[in-house]
Amino acid sequence: MPLIDRLKALHADMTAWRRDIHAHPETAFEETRTAQLVAERLASFGVDVHRGLAKTGVVGTLRAGTGERAIGLRADLDALHIHEQNEFAHRSRHPGRMHACGHDGHTTMLLGAARYLAETRRFDGTVYFIFQPAEENEGGGRAMVEEGLFDRFPMAGVYGLHNWPGLPAGTFGVLPGPMMASSDVFEIAVTGRGAHGAMPHTGVDPVVAASALVQALQTIPSRTLDPIEPAVVTVTQFHAGDAWNVIPEQAILRGTTRAFRPTVQDQIEAGIRRVCAGIDATHGTHSSVRYERRYPPTINHPRETGIAVAAMAAVVGAQNVRTDLPPTMGAEDFAFMLQAKAGCYAFLGSGGSEAGCILHNPRYDFNDDILPIGASYWATLVEQVLAPI
Repeated sequence: MPLIDRLKALHADMTAWRRDIHAHPETAFEETRTAQLVAERLASFGVDVHRGLAKTGVVGTLRAGTGERAIGLRADLDALHIHEQNEFAHRSRHPGRMHACGHDGHTTMLLGAARYLAETRRFDGTVYFIFQPAEENEGGGRAMVEEGLFDRFPMAGVYGLHNWPGLPAGTFGVLPGPMMASSDVFEIAVTGRGAHGAMPHTGVDPVVAASALVQALQTIPSRTLDPIEPAVVTVTQFHAGDAWNVIPEQAILRGTTRAFRPTVQDQIEAGIRRVCAGIDATHGTHSSVRYERRYPPTINHPRETGIAVAAMAAVVGAQNVRTDLPPTMGAEDFAFMLQAKAGCYAFLGSGGSEAGCILHNPRYDFNDDILPIGASYWATLVEQVLAPI
């Protein structure tokens, strides 16, 4: 595997950085220690540092030669609200917070690439190292774009990378077009009329209506959308009542929907409202619907995907670059960056998912063996895109 020798030599350093970040997880827009660590390391490498975008975001700028071309590389900083169940020495020191998605590894790989590129400067142009806060649910990518990321740091393309358990270590996965789904959320308040549990005829039972609604919502993807359009409607919460013998006044349903096209998002939202109206007419309830569009689909640009594939192939060999993976219904707020700028988002295989080592699991840990692979990809991508003309 033709990894960059200097990055292989930095493996021990990167492992130490990653485990330190893992031990000190910080959640959305609170990544103050992590941002400080990133800023200090970038500055020590000779990279210019800008702080404050999206509150805790960090952008490093590195120039070489006289070229005007520029590229952006993005990593995410934040952890999750999960109580870690691992017992190793670098486990989380903050109860209820954990790096369960590998953002500690993503940050470290980009730092490793920054150190190498600052030392060698074998490119002509500008590299922007984008360390984004609040990827998990809170839209830090959107905040960075809205606060002028691409105006302050003009670049031709932006690239993102995520570790992927279950894909063999040393393997990349990427495809042009939809890579990850949208992520929308909904809340439905079904209101009836409270009554004694022994006298249901005197009230209007929102629990029965909401139960019927859970089932009816499944007809949206199965019966109202084109069967070849991937879509998910999932109810994840059902809250109603406090007493054994009281029919409550209200039941609350919450959940998420996923799709790959905005038109399908439109159909799903309209379908939820239509189904609620039908359930109300049947059961005599009244439903209010709150529907929020959180993350759009992550859609790779074909040209930039080809550029990314070439860099991956140079690092791990073309046989280890998978371009036939199916898109995933997971979501990613790098989508906001791809809406504003051409680019590509890819997966880096991190090996087996045995023993619970899967994303968002309390026993997850990033595979340190892939740190030089990801850093080599970033560095190779820069050296190829900004090769001296």
